[in-house]
Amino acid sequence: MAIPRFDEIRVQALRMLENGNPLKMKDLLLPLAAHFNLTEEELNAMYPSGNGHIFYDRISWALSYLYLAQLIDKPQRGIYRINPKGEEMLATRTPEQINAYVEKKVQERTPKSKKTENAPKAKSLSLDGSDSKDLTPQENLYRSFDNIRESIFSEILATIIGKTPREFERLVVKLLQSMGYGGEIKDSGLVTQATNDGGIDGIIKEDILGFGRIYIQAKRYALNHAIPRDEVQKFVGALAVAQSNKGVFITTSYFSKGAEDYVRGLNGSATIVLIDGSKLAEYIYDFGLGMQSEQVIEIKKLDADFWDSMEDDPHSGN
Repeated sequence: MAIPRFDEIRVQALRMLENGNPLKMKDLLLPLAAHFNLTEEELNAMYPSGNGHIFYDRISWALSYLYLAQLIDKPQRGIYRINPKGEEMLATRTPEQINAYVEKKVQERTPKSKKTENAPKAKSLSLDGSDSKDLTPQENLYRSFDNIRESIFSEILATIIGKTPREFERLVVKLLQSMGYGGEIKDSGLVTQATNDGGIDGIIKEDILGFGRIYIQAKRYALNHAIPRDEVQKFVGALAVAQSNKGVFITTSYFSKGAEDYVRGLNGSATIVLIDGSKLAEYIYDFGLGMQSEQVIEIKKLDADFWDSMEDDPHSGN
């Protein structure tokens, strides 16, 4: 079974609070995982960004919605307890009716601008066709971010394809420097001569005297062109002539299985890193080479310590 959506978790989380005992979110984690028959892999799955566990985050959003709908209370920081309204809903409503009630109450408590109040309500779908309301707000944000990234990746590769092979060679040298290779060494990156380059398109000096060097092969091919094994073998041969065992083969396309298997089978005789078009675009984006920040979005959450400190001291007499 796939990891349940946060709206699918809400009613079951409410049921687990039905005995009236206050529980922490971590107390609900394993019982909910067992209820939904999650595997260990699904239980521990993280967002692609690495920002948290997916199932744990969805439980958090489920509880937040129940709290906003005033079906549960938070008597203490991080503690949840069902209230009389929540008990009534479980006793008299179906799961579908409870979820509809939660959605309605949350909508009522969500501030709206005049622009959004007057705007026509359209069904929001993600690119894979699923209804975006099934996702948590955080997941919708991540998905939008990922979609934007993928779009920019495609634009990066299309732009590179429009450049000359020589311009591509200069680009990949700059990229490796942007990634920190060559450090603070002056003129650490070199693009070799256009002719008689011996199969080496660029060189990164790793130290001032040039004892350590990374050799680069750059192939600007159409996106559907597979780099065959023999091209990678030729590059390894060029490294041997240069008396080096470190190289990076970068392409706008992709590597055939034979090429990848060949590199895996080198067993330390040479260290070859293969960077295909997808990874190339990702590196260019992540290291900001030729990129501009269009907009920075800052997302904040409540500081629980601050708000808890404002609670009245029961012994103060106030």
